[in-house]
Amino acid sequence: MKMAEAVDLDQRDVNELNTHVKVMFEDVLAEPEGAHSPDCLWNFSHSCFNCGKTCCYNFLSSLCGLFIALAWGCEFGTVVFQHVWCYTPCLRIMAIYFVCFQKYFGTVISCCLAPLCESCGLFFSRINVYNHSQTNF
Repeated sequence: MKMAEAVDLDQRDVNELNTHVKVMFEDVLAEPEGAHSPDCLWNFSHSCFNCGKTCCYNFLSSLCGLFIALAWGCEFGTVVFQHVWCYTPCLRIMAIYFVCFQKYFGTVISCCLAPLCESCGLFFSRINVYNHSQTNF
């Protein structure tokens, strides 16, 4: 069994799955021109926001992260199991059977509809259409 690859601790979203999650202070709070709070209050708000966000995220990750990761791991393991052992073999056997059905129905259509279509073609091939540019009343 192959050992698990080392996790990149610097770049934790290498596939950019969560680029839509904007949680930086500047992404959440902004004061419009003409409505500024005092600079010291804005700086302290920035510090409080970052501290609260970091503490809350770390607390919830520590409390629930391992269990949620385990649950999602089991979920994706179940999905892989279903595809490997159930869906893919089912699709393969359906493809095998449908080749036979395709040949059978192709033969039936060739025998029943082809003569009818050929007769209609011969019947309508005798029709001539003339376009007269002048009409006499």
